[in-house]
Amino acid sequence: MTDRPQREHRDLLAITDFTRPELEALFDLAERMRTGRYRRTPLAGKSLAMIFFKSSTRTRVSFEVGAFQLGAHPLMLSPRDIQLGRGEPIADTARVLSRMVDGIMVRTYAHAEVEELALHADVPVINGLTDLQHPCQILADLLTVRQHLGTWQGKRIAWIGDGNNMANSWLDAAAVLGFELALACPEGYDPDAACLSRAREATTVTLTREPAEAISGAHVVNTDVWASMGHEEETKARLSAFEGYTVNAAMMARADAGAIFLHCLPAHRGEEVTSDVIDGPQSRVWDEAENRLHAQKAVLAVLMGDEKLPA
Repeated sequence: MTDRPQREHRDLLAITDFTRPELEALFDLAERMRTGRYRRTPLAGKSLAMIFFKSSTRTRVSFEVGAFQLGAHPLMLSPRDIQLGRGEPIADTARVLSRMVDGIMVRTYAHAEVEELALHADVPVINGLTDLQHPCQILADLLTVRQHLGTWQGKRIAWIGDGNNMANSWLDAAAVLGFELALACPEGYDPDAACLSRAREATTVTLTREPAEAISGAHVVNTDVWASMGHEEETKARLSAFEGYTVNAAMMARADAGAIFLHCLPAHRGEEVTSDVIDGPQSRVWDEAENRLHAQKAVLAVLMGDEKLPA
């Protein structure tokens, strides 16, 4: 197998890896899967390697179940299971896995690690989360927006809290799809400058220190934990910095009357959101969590299977 040819493939490392028509077609496919109108198993006989350097509930279950439903065999790989945990170069792992599996999903810390894995892999690589980006979650969030509001076009989407990987991927989505995005982040917790600049060149994006300003008239209200995985040692400082950023009933009342609330989970009730909001009538977090399965099945069917996106 020394002359094993590379096959053409695509990766999903960030939302910006897809064009607007491609994303719209991807959501059409995910919606067919969500509503039970998709019965194919385009990944029959294939395998998906799932590398987890960060623990997960929704990413682990949705990718494993999704791969199985599409006919593939998912392999859960932690640092204890593979040689990456003992210092094997990422490039070597990519080359080896490419000869045994048909796709790789990785959930890790440094975004550069996912980029290096994709550079050396001969099979599709999917970013299950990095400290910089969380594209799979945003795909599920947008599918939820489509499910409940019909479209993101003409909508104002608000992000309240840390300028983390979720905020960065929302910026990327706004840049590609063109919806209005308003972010409220404390000073020192802004999103990635490159993501912010790219989105501002493409659509209306505001960044404020006032949550009430960002949420005013919003059709979608988003938040996340204040101390993401890997930042737990900063919890005390962040609790102080994010004072006033809790999404509560009074804050939701500033949004559009038909606004929906989203949270990628897990949630810390009483910190970034109150119980009456996340468990209330405007919350769509459980549909959002389920939609991780449908959105990622669409990604798998396109990247690893024979489903096509518009040229």
